[in-house]
Amino acid sequence: QVQLVESGGGSVQAGGSLRLSCAASGYTSSRYYMGWFRQAPGKEREGVAAIYIGGGSTSYADSVKGRFTISQDNSKNTLYLQMNSLKPEDTAMYYCAAETRSWLFNPLRRVEYNYWGQGTQVTVSS
Repeated sequence: QVQLVESGGGSVQAGGSLRLSCAASGYTSSRYYMGWFRQAPGKEREGVAAIYIGGGSTSYADSVKGRFTISQDNSKNTLYLQMNSLKPEDTAMYYCAAETRSWLFNPLRRVEYNYWGQGTQVTVSS
């Protein structure tokens, strides 16, 4: 059973940075997708960034391109999201997600993923 545990959220002023981490366990494959999603109050959960583990390809939402970077450390089975130049509109609960299928139609689409973490809150003040 795949398990995901996020950490690294917090409060920061606009223009600041945070790095989120997602510790993963329970995988039996070396190739799978992982992604970061976020959900603000009253809004749908949206894809922020995704990466194909074992291949390295990445995807980003237009709203975070150039500011956020997704990466992974295989030795630690950990996924990261480096968030720079944060804006108040980045405020949300951030979730880590994983999917063991070898191909996804759209890695930023919520319904593609079967495994989710519990979330970590990011608050950006102006």
